[in-house]
Parts: sequence; structure tokens; C-alpha cells
Amino acid sequence: MALPSLQPRRLGRYRDLALILFKYGRSDLLSRAGMEEILAEELPPSDPGAAAPDELAHDLERLGPTFVKLGQILSTRADLLPDSYLTALARLQDEVAPVPFVDIEKTLREELGVRLSHAFKKLDRTPLAAASLAQVHRAVLRDGRTVAVKVQRPGIRLQAADDLEVLESVASMAERVSATAARYEVGRLVREFRATLLREVDYRIEAENLRALSRNLSGFERVFVPQPVAEYSTSRVLTMDYVTGTKVTALSTAAREAVDSADLADVLFAAYLKQIFVDGFFHADPHPGNLLVTSDGRLAMLDLGMVAHLTPRFQDLLLQLLVAIADGRGDEAAKHALRMGEARPELRADEFERRLRDLVGGQRDTNVSQLATGRMVLQMTRIAAETGLRLPAEAMMLGKTLLSLDEISRRLDPDFRPQAVFRRHVEDIVQRRVIGAMKPESAWTGLLELKDLAQQLPRRANQILERLAEGDVPVRVEGLDQAGFMSACQKIANRITVGLLLAALIVGAALALRIETDFSVFGYPGIAMILFLVAACGALGLIYTILFRDQ
Repeated sequence: MALPSLQPRRLGRYRDLALILFKYGRSDLLSRAGMEEILAEELPPSDPGAAAPDELAHDLERLGPTFVKLGQILSTRADLLPDSYLTALARLQDEVAPVPFVDIEKTLREELGVRLSHAFKKLDRTPLAAASLAQVHRAVLRDGRTVAVKVQRPGIRLQAADDLEVLESVASMAERVSATAARYEVGRLVREFRATLLREVDYRIEAENLRALSRNLSGFERVFVPQPVAEYSTSRVLTMDYVTGTKVTALSTAAREAVDSADLADVLFAAYLKQIFVDGFFHADPHPGNLLVTSDGRLAMLDLGMVAHLTPRFQDLLLQLLVAIADGRGDEAAKHALRMGEARPELRADEFERRLRDLVGGQRDTNVSQLATGRMVLQMTRIAAETGLRLPAEAMMLGKTLLSLDEISRRLDPDFRPQAVFRRHVEDIVQRRVIGAMKPESAWTGLLELKDLAQQLPRRANQILERLAEGDVPVRVEGLDQAGFMSACQKIANRITVGLLLAALIVGAALALRIETDFSVFGYPGIAMILFLVAACGALGLIYTILFRDQ
């Protein structure tokens, strides 16, 4: 087996990854790739696979920022790793020694294009936090506004690009020599990780995420999302509102009572339900460091580098899945999960349905309201992987997000019941989804489709009727009454046409409701109400004809 390309600056990374593969029991990959003999002197004498989960987290931290982020992604993959490894990786500390302030000044001057004294009245030299990709400094703008300035570490993009190339080479090699790696599609995992990491190092994307989340959660008075300062933000610098507060995990009993933490937990869960099921855009990294309780009792959401987007179809299936889980209906949960995923050639659908049914049904002996939704979703992804069902990456990220959310909510309120809260809010979620589907832009799309159908229907119906009249369409019917048959066809065409016209009247009336006029009926625009009445009368007439005049 040919070795991957070993460029000098990447050779160390290949060696580090090879040592980790040996340490965690995958020396078979090294031997098949011909690397075991090359690294024989560096391989540890201990038995492979004996390392503990905490050691893997430490090893990834030692390899630097790219691998710390990889570990955080792997902590969402219950289909790949056991629970003990997921827990260890979820605790990865993304804190490193700070960059010298002179390097921070250089980056700020290059990115902002001005002297720092022209941009900031004050800029603290000591960082508030130092992470693997960036560090944050407190500053005061010239207008007196206190802000937090997130500055990317110098050279981090080049390092990330090199590490990603190494990971892609190793993943490609692993898929060639290991059936397990091919089955779990490690190459696809690395490609998804590349896309996630490249988005995270572009702070323009994070700035837009902050704006979008703030708009979506504007109805939640107890949730605060810091806003970026556009003129002092670039792809490597993000200037935003400065937030002071306490981590949810550090709140004392007295502090929880002062801010009514039980209500705050309910608000947090409701805000995430809206993000997931209504907006299709959610904050995917709600660990305690990113959720602060402010002095005025609000919950601040920080660090929008990691987010996820959900399609309307996925939202619908996910809502049906979670409702089925909440009600303990394992059969329906399995059917929705199968529709959500993609079947691999080795899919064992019967086994997946049986195991998921047992998983959901097994909760009936306990208090279902105490069930952690996130853990259920993560367990479902593991069952799917073992039975040949490929679930979307968003499902795995969602499971980890819900799991973190369950834990944080219980920190705020020890009596918090995720499933009970979900049931209480599900009616509002469905209403919001229905209203969202009836937005003007959706109505215009439906109206255009209706227009196309109305234009094409007469021509197509005429072609069908002509072919029927000319005998071009064979119909095997004994004793066919041609006159009666043609009459029935014309009746069907007429009914369809009337139905389309009534639908057009209803859509037009709904759009006309947005136009204010002097003429009104029952307090609503008169034209819209007239259209609704005409449509209602026509519908009643059509229903009467169908029920009492048709044979």
C-alpha cells in the first residue's frame, strides 16, 4: 500500500497520527499501509488499545487547535465512539497560552487598516480568554461603548489547512485498507469537518450568525445575543457587545433563586425549540462557557462559530420523531427515523425498527418526562450506524446539542423535565410552522404553481379527450357507454377547474388582507372578505352537487 504524500512540514503530523492509531488499537492500519516498520522505533511498547478515553482528549489537545475542534465534532458522533469517549471529548478544554499582545496589535492594524488609537479609546493588553483559534480582549470604542474584540491567532489558517490535508490523506488511506473505516465513511466525516472548520475561522460568518440569531429570538425578552460592530469586524477580527455574567454551572443556590432559574430553564428550552423547529437555524455549541446569566437575569448566548441549518423536510420528520418518542410510540419513531435517513446497501430495516422500538418502549417503566431527549437521539444514531442506516450529520449534532441543553437546564432547575416541557410547547411549535408555511412569499410560490397548472390543464385535458375520442388510448371496458364516459370526463374536468378557481380566490383573498382599504367588512378589508364569501359560496355549491347530484 502506497504511503500518503509526506511533505516535510507535514511529516510530524503523519507521525503523530500514526502513534495515536497504534495507541488506540488500530495498528492494523499502520501495518497494511506499510508504516509500522518505518515508525518501529517510535511506537510505544505498551499494549495497543489500553489507553483511557481521557488520554485521547489529552492527546488531541496536545496536537493543537485543529484536533481540538476535531475532538469536539467527534463528541457528537455516538455512531462512532462509545459513551465514555463521547463524555471525555465533550470536556475538551479549548484554552491555551495567550498570544503576545504585539502579535494581536499587528493583526488588528492589518485587518482594521487604522491605528489602534483611532479605533479604540482603550484596549486591555490582558485577554479575557485565550482559545486555540483566537483570543478575546476587552476594549472601549471611541464613542464609549464597551466591546469584546475576538482576534484570530496568527498563522492559524495555514496550520489548519496543513492539518486538514493530513487528515484527508489518512482518512483516504484508512478507507482503502479498513472495511470498518469504509463502512463508517471516515473520509466523509473529514470533509464535513473541513467545511465546519473553514466556516469557523471566517468571523464574517459568525457576525452574520449573531445577527440572524438575535432576529430569530427577538420575542424572548430573557435571551440576549451580543451584536457585532460591523465597522470593526473582518474575517479575522470580530468586535461585538461586551457581556458580563456568570456561567450557568457556577450559579449558587441564592443566585438561582434571585434570577428565577426555573423560568430561565424553560425559556432556554423554548428558545431552542423555536430555533430547531421554526427557524431551522440553531446554536450548536451550548456548553456552559457559551451561556452566561447576566446581572439583570437574562441568558446570554455567546460564540456562534458552530451552528447548524435544517431543511423544512428534516424539521417535519424530526418533530414527528420526537413527538413519537415523547409519547413512547417506538413503531412510529422508527418509521420517521427511516424516512429521515439514507439506506446503505447493508441496511437491516427490521433490526433497526426492533431496536429503536425497544429503546423507546423501555422508557415506559420510568418517568418519561425525565428522559433526556438528547441522549435518546444519540442512542438512535448509534443504532442506525450499526444497522446500516445513514442519518444526516445534523441529526448527530442535534443530539449532542439537546444533550448539552438537557444538562444545562437541569443545572438551572434540578426539577427540569425535558419531555414535559417539549409536550407543553409542541402545540405552539406546530402553529408557528403552519403560519410560517403561509407567509406571503410561500403564497406567491403556490400561486405561481397554481397559475402554471391552470395554464397547462385545459391543453392537457383537451389532448387526453381528443385521444380518447379518436381511440388512441386503449381502454378495456366491456359495454362502454361512450356518451356517458365522455360526460363523466367533462364533469371531472369541470370540477377540477372550479376547484382551481376557488383555490385562486382564497389565495387572492389572503393576499388582499394585507392591503388596507376604506371599505371594510367586520373590520377586515372589504375586497378580501368579498373574495372569501364568493369562494365559500362556490365551495358549498360544489360540495352540494357532489353529495346530492352525483350518482
